[in-house]
Amino acid sequence: MKQGIESTKNALPPDHPEVLELVEKNARLANEKAALELNYQQLQAKYAALLEQIRLFQHQRFGASSEKFHPDQQDLFNEAEATAEEIPLEEADDALSAPEGASSARKRGRKALPPELPRIEVIHDLPEEQRHCPEGHELKVIGEEVSEQLDIIPAKIQVIRHIRKKYACPCCEAHVKTAAAPEQPIPKSNASPGLLAWIVTSKFLDALPLYRQSGMLQRIGITIARGTLAAWVIRCGELIQPLINLLREQLLLYDIQQMDETTIQVLKETGKKAQSKSYIWVQRGGPPGRQVLLFTYDSSRGQHVADALLADYQGYLQTDGYGGYDPVCANNELIQVGCFAHARRKFDEALKAQGKGRAIKAGKASKGLIYIQKLYRIEKQIKDLEPEERYQERQQQAVPLFDEIRTWLDKSLPQVPPTSLTGKALYYLDNQWDKLICYCKDGRLEIDNNATERTIRPFVIGRNNWLFADTVEGARASGNLYSLIETVKAHDLEPYRYLRHVFKELPRAQSLEEIEQLLPWHVDKEQINNGWAKKVDGV
Repeated sequence: MKQGIESTKNALPPDHPEVLELVEKNARLANEKAALELNYQQLQAKYAALLEQIRLFQHQRFGASSEKFHPDQQDLFNEAEATAEEIPLEEADDALSAPEGASSARKRGRKALPPELPRIEVIHDLPEEQRHCPEGHELKVIGEEVSEQLDIIPAKIQVIRHIRKKYACPCCEAHVKTAAAPEQPIPKSNASPGLLAWIVTSKFLDALPLYRQSGMLQRIGITIARGTLAAWVIRCGELIQPLINLLREQLLLYDIQQMDETTIQVLKETGKKAQSKSYIWVQRGGPPGRQVLLFTYDSSRGQHVADALLADYQGYLQTDGYGGYDPVCANNELIQVGCFAHARRKFDEALKAQGKGRAIKAGKASKGLIYIQKLYRIEKQIKDLEPEERYQERQQQAVPLFDEIRTWLDKSLPQVPPTSLTGKALYYLDNQWDKLICYCKDGRLEIDNNATERTIRPFVIGRNNWLFADTVEGARASGNLYSLIETVKAHDLEPYRYLRHVFKELPRAQSLEEIEQLLPWHVDKEQINNGWAKKVDGV
């Protein structure tokens, strides 16, 4: 039939209507075929992307949550390119596969109880009739066998009675004078500094919601409504605002800062639904010995929040890939530093989403992980060096490795669809390249933003328990209290005893110098941490 058509076309002139109709029909069919092929390719790409997501979700649901990567894992995929361009396994870092700080020979045995704890001796003696040998001779004491048990007594509740003496003239029966009442963290309240410190640390350190604390107090005969506890927490957050202001000043003076943000739900927020998201912005910085961690509430994750928090800051800013920081860095001429932990996580997700038949894509993901693992191995080796020494080691070891990674990345980008998880990991590495390698410019910088993420973790754990903040005032107070507690932890101070000290002394402070003496790096660390072994005054 085709030959018939051809013969008919040859027999007819080119401008014949039938010939023109056949040419037009062929062109239309060719276009439809091209469109179908393109649509098929798009559907195949979508299918592959969805399949990757399903595998990743299955791994997240049923697999191990650890992101640790063993270079030997790439053999599971039997990748075709391993013999041609893969990094030799013997060069990969397998030291990081073990938990940090772990040793091959674990110390065994029970850890001794702290010697500072008070001891109560209980003497166990033989009965009188057993103190003789079979021959009838009296036994003599030749030593002792001592074992210790740890005991605990539930919280001690006491009432502090403030008795203010009153004086008057016995002659004229006038001129009455009364001793001044001590300043209290919450005036006209029956909450002592110790009680407030216990409530705050229970919620913001131990993640105990206020309704549970109210129930715990109820069991020991103290009735305090949850609303009252919430009001006290807000007042405590307002009380420490002068310290938060000083911490922020200290943070902005140092030229290295890390930032991250996480969500919080606020039920009663003007102009927003109760189900909507608000944000806690976390900043970490400060010079050595004066580290500061700040939690700031805002209803938005917008650029204007970053502008406000960094308005008076100059220096390095380390964040993840969130674009909200880019304008403020450009306007304030800040030097952006990326986070290799985020880059690594994307390669890890891509690897977990691959099946055994996805050899090439699995190879790119595993190879990216091996490269990043080598960078972390360098950091592990130099972590205890001085900043200048760390800088030199990075120039000698990390910079040449970056040249190798860049060459591999440029070669790999055209080979992988950008919509796949491996493609997203590669393009993230490419888009963030200048920020990611920036940490090599200064030995004080870190390879990632993990320290800030660890700072956020207690907040996230607490949020899983108390779920939301009721009011904006409560969210702001929570930010202040998390800020002080996490900063205190960074200075190895015991949070409850520090807060008890601050709640007692801050209301009495009359000058800026007196407030500054309450900052974590100015208080007597030994006295704060060992105060439990001494008699703590009741005020």
